[in-house]
Amino acid sequence: MNLSIVDWLIMLVYFIFVLGIGFALKRYMRTSNDFFLAGRSIPAWVCGLAFISANLGAQEVIGMGASGAKYGINTSHFYWIGAVPAMIFVGIFMMPFYYGSKARSVPEYLRMRFDEKTRAVNAFSFAIMTVMSSGISMYAMALLIQTLGLFHGIIPDNYIFHVSVLLSAVIVLGYIFLGGLTSAIYNEVLQFFLIVAGFAPLVWIGLKNVGGWQGIRHTLPASMTHSWRGMAHANTNTLGVEWFGMAMGLGFVLSFGYWCTDFLVVQRAMAADSEESARRVPLIAAIPKMFFPFLVILPGLIAVSITPHAVSTQPAMVAGASSTAPLVDEHPHGIIPQKTNPLNGSPIVDSKGEPVYNYDLAIPVMLLHYFPTGILGLGLTALLASFMSGMAGNVTAFNTVWTYDIYQAYINKRATDAHYLWMGRMATIGGIVLSIGAAYAATNFNNIMDALQLVFSFVNAPLFATFLLGMFWKRTTGHGAFSGLIAGTLAALLHHGLTIPTDALPGIHGGWIAIVHHYPSDMAQNFWTAIFAFSANLIVTVAVSLVTTPRPESELVGLVYSLTPKPVEHHLSWYQKPTTLAWGVLGLLVILNLVFA
Repeated sequence: MNLSIVDWLIMLVYFIFVLGIGFALKRYMRTSNDFFLAGRSIPAWVCGLAFISANLGAQEVIGMGASGAKYGINTSHFYWIGAVPAMIFVGIFMMPFYYGSKARSVPEYLRMRFDEKTRAVNAFSFAIMTVMSSGISMYAMALLIQTLGLFHGIIPDNYIFHVSVLLSAVIVLGYIFLGGLTSAIYNEVLQFFLIVAGFAPLVWIGLKNVGGWQGIRHTLPASMTHSWRGMAHANTNTLGVEWFGMAMGLGFVLSFGYWCTDFLVVQRAMAADSEESARRVPLIAAIPKMFFPFLVILPGLIAVSITPHAVSTQPAMVAGASSTAPLVDEHPHGIIPQKTNPLNGSPIVDSKGEPVYNYDLAIPVMLLHYFPTGILGLGLTALLASFMSGMAGNVTAFNTVWTYDIYQAYINKRATDAHYLWMGRMATIGGIVLSIGAAYAATNFNNIMDALQLVFSFVNAPLFATFLLGMFWKRTTGHGAFSGLIAGTLAALLHHGLTIPTDALPGIHGGWIAIVHHYPSDMAQNFWTAIFAFSANLIVTVAVSLVTTPRPESELVGLVYSLTPKPVEHHLSWYQKPTTLAWGVLGLLVILNLVFA
């Protein structure tokens, strides 16, 4: 790929701008509260855009584009079932607890509700998860730079992947080290608008060239163009999971487990200037979230519609639907490349010797295929912005949890505020270094969304059971919560170790203990791993809580729903109330599900 001077200038201006924001905000980072929580002074709409943009990392843009190419419109379930309902729930029911308790992090809330050991389990597991997520974004960015040949002729080809990993690490480290969470939030708002501006033209041009949505429907199997058709059985849809596994595993456990308990996104709402604003943050974010499938899933569908051989690799098809697209003769080669090992360039095949398509490159190759000079620079900048957003979100969450919930709690309890501010900056460096290691581990997946959902099924899924019981059952005890978290994580490990997706090799994809069951896809395995983890946690927490002594009710005011005064809304007009906004979002959600059913 040959970029023009205009393309390079657009990208250069972006990098200068994000680093400039960090330098501009450095003088306002006087206390640890400024660095970790932005002084709780950010307006609701800014936090709302940051709330969604922090989730718009590689997993959202590259991962959802890859899943759109691999699984089809079923990927919309990650938004319309697996995100928006949970975002409404966290805004209406959970933000009053988080914000009102004055907790500085999710693990600290667990300490206030339960005890120190429960906080410790979540703090360490969450720290590992953020490093993995940040590393996946870093890997995706390096893979993009390597594949597009941005440094070809400048750096030896064998070193491009490694240099790209280090380059992305240095840039994110720069503006987080300087400006903390405030820098991350305002950069995330910038990145949100860049992503929209970069991908909207891609969708418009792509649809025009394949005959619109009807053209895609005529090209691809019905299983890839209907979100609910074929969900009655696991072998009649591309995700390889029946409606219960999807609704329970994704729509309930993974979705609520992520949006309600993941400090990465909760941290953005906690930076709002009031509790009222904090409740509106997830609801504001839910509105653009509903429409992001049209920006990130559609490019994947367009890409696979002109790469027909990739369609035959789908795990399942609707009965009676052809697995071969009619455009085979018209587009014999397609645009989605076969996956190769980024470290040595060798092609990767599955257990049957069939080529593994690199769905992670669906959106990048779409940009190259359709965008001319200038617009290509904008599109590439949008991609780079998404990677920066995902990395920065995870790193700011990591440095906060490390400093408050690990370092201050167990290593140095009585240091000055200036020392904790310094430690936060050192944790930023440490988080970036660990993310580099995670980036290399991510090379084992051909769809980074599969990798991320696996991580979430181990961490967020069992944690959601703890939060659900802790917030709505005052009888839940600290011993019960701790035992449940351990049991849920062990259940996830056991299930993953005994199952494996079809055509995968034992190891990071599962089956590392023994193989007792095959799933049609990685995603189906992830959903059921989450269900087993959540269920084990729920059962063990209830059982242990019933035989241990609960805390006095007076200590649970503001921490349990039945013992906490409800938020006052009588001074607000009907259209200003969070509940009104929530009902409006739900109405739009129902319409979208009906249209694409």
